[in-house]
Amino acid sequence: MPQHSRISTTFRRAIAVGALAVAASGLLVGCGSDDSTATSNPSTSATTSAAASSSAESSASAAPSASASASASASAPVTSPGEAATAPPEQPEEVPGDFPGPSEVPVSADGQKFLDALKSKGIEPAADGTMAVSTADFICQAKAEGKSDVDTMVFVTAMVGTEASAAGQELTQEQATANAQTYMDVAHATYCK
Repeated sequence: MPQHSRISTTFRRAIAVGALAVAASGLLVGCGSDDSTATSNPSTSATTSAAASSSAESSASAAPSASASASASASAPVTSPGEAATAPPEQPEEVPGDFPGPSEVPVSADGQKFLDALKSKGIEPAADGTMAVSTADFICQAKAEGKSDVDTMVFVTAMVGTEASAAGQELTQEQATANAQTYMDVAHATYCK
């Protein structure tokens, strides 16, 4: 390698090390000022000596470029930490008239068949029937995944109990289990395809 290339490479490395040391010390100073949990001052002697040795190596050859960068940074506007850390306020968007959305979700034709079949078996679904249709969706998904009826029944019983609570009804364990079995039978017969 020619002598000129080695000096150029060494010069670049010295500049890079010096710039990294300045940037790292700037970050440390900027990040540590608002720490309310600090119990003692950290030692900066290792960082300072490393930065000093790096800058000493590069100062001989980097003096012209260092003064140019210092004058460039002196002309930049200075902002306070709070000002720089916050974004400008955004204009709030108007809330749509139908926020948070429709109060009732339409039930599909298959969902309505399922609800009608439940009513014919003596089970009155809560509210608009969306919880019952969700339970039917769960039953069909479990069947499609090959889950056993015993495993599915545990969750369906819990869902039936939750729906009864939403409707203001109290079910015994036996009633919840019987209703869950009805949900499973009706879903398999009318809803799952």
